[in-house]
Amino acid sequence: MADQLDRICKLPEVQNLTGLSSSRIYALMAEGNFPSNFKLSPGGRASGWLLSDVNKYLAGRASERSQCVAA
Repeated sequence: MADQLDRICKLPEVQNLTGLSSSRIYALMAEGNFPSNFKLSPGGRASGWLLSDVNKYLAGRASERSQCVAA
């Protein structure tokens, strides 16, 4: 199952999964509040995120939300 979670997602899929715009994703990355992307090939322009990292981010956001609602 872990292998399925560690597939690479490109920006459009990350946007779809999170509901965030590309500028917001990159701003959160710069703040250290979103998983970093990585280059898919040396010297290439294409980059991606591990799906497992994006899912951890989403799980953390859901956890923060449930803590705020409980408080």
